[in-house]
Amino acid sequence: MKFSLFAAGLCLSFTLHAQSDKPFAIAVHGGAGYAGNLSEAKQASYKAGIQKALDKGYEILSKGGTSVDAVQAAVMLLEDDSLFNAGKGSVFTHAGKNEMDAAIMDGSNLKAGSVAGITIVKNPITAARVVMDKTMHVMMIGKGAEALAGENNCEIVKPSYFFTQHSWDALKNALKREAEQRENNKKKSSLLQPDNYDEKYGTVGAVALDKSGNLAAATSTGGMSNKKPGRVGDAPLIGIGTYASDVCAISCTGWGEYYIRLVMAKSVSDRIEFKGMSINDAANEMILQKLPALGGDGGMIAIDKQGNITMPFNTGSMFRGFKKSSGDTEVKIYKD
Repeated sequence: MKFSLFAAGLCLSFTLHAQSDKPFAIAVHGGAGYAGNLSEAKQASYKAGIQKALDKGYEILSKGGTSVDAVQAAVMLLEDDSLFNAGKGSVFTHAGKNEMDAAIMDGSNLKAGSVAGITIVKNPITAARVVMDKTMHVMMIGKGAEALAGENNCEIVKPSYFFTQHSWDALKNALKREAEQRENNKKKSSLLQPDNYDEKYGTVGAVALDKSGNLAAATSTGGMSNKKPGRVGDAPLIGIGTYASDVCAISCTGWGEYYIRLVMAKSVSDRIEFKGMSINDAANEMILQKLPALGGDGGMIAIDKQGNITMPFNTGSMFRGFKKSSGDTEVKIYKD
C-alpha cells in the first residue's frame, strides 16, 4: 500500500510538472501600413506600447490564465494608448465621428463575439466579450451593442473621450485632398486607397496559446480614416479579420475590404487544417501572394497549437511583437 501511494504521488507530481512545462505564448500587433520613417522617439513610443501589451498578456498566461483573458487584456491596453487606431486613438469618419469595431474568439469552443459601429464604449473589446459570454449572438452593432455593454458594466464614456489631435488633423488633411481632387476632376471612384494611408491606417490585435493548449484571438479598430459613416471592415467579422480554433488563432490588419473578399483568417486556417501547410507558409501565401494580387495590402499575426508564430505583412511596416514561454521575444516595426 505504501508503495502504491508513493507511486501515485510520483504520478501526480509528474502530471503537474508536465502540465507546467506546456508551451504558451502571445503575439500582438498595432497595425500595418505606415510607409514613412518614424523618428527614434516615435519608434520607442510605439514599441513601448506593444511591449506593455505583450507583458500584460504574458503575465496572465504565466499564471495559468486563459488565452481569452490574455488577448482581451492585451488589446485593452492598446485601446487605451492613443498612438494606435483603436479605442482612444481611433480615427474619424468622413462626418467627424469615431465608429469602432472589435471581435474576440475562443478557439477551445468556437464561441465568438463582435461589435461594430460603437461610439461610447471606452474599450470596444470588452463589449465584444460581453456578446460572446452573455448572449446567444455573435455580432451586435450600434446602439444595441452599446446598451448591452452598459448593462454589463463596460465603461461608458462621452464621444469626446476618443478625440486626438493627430487623428483630427489627419481627417482635415484627407478632406482637403478630397476637395482638391473634385476640383481637378480626378475623383473617379469611391474605391480609392485611403487618403490617410501613411498617417493612421491600422488595427490592434492579439493571439495567444495558454498552458491548457487553448488558442484565442482578439482584434479592435477605429477603422479607416475618412471612411463613410456606417462602414464596417474586416476586424469584427469572424473568419475574416479575427479567428481562433484548435488549429490556429489569427488577428488581421490592413485594407479590410480586400480581407473580406478573401475570407482571410479562415483561408489561412483551412490551408493548415486541410492542406497540411505550416502556419508560416499558409499566412505568407495569403498575405504576400493572394492579397496583393487582388490589390490589397496589410498583415496579420497568427499562432498555432504548437506555439509557432508568424507575422507577415506586405506594407512599409507593421507594429508587432511576441513573447514565448521558451524565452524568445521580439518587438519590431519595420521588416528588418
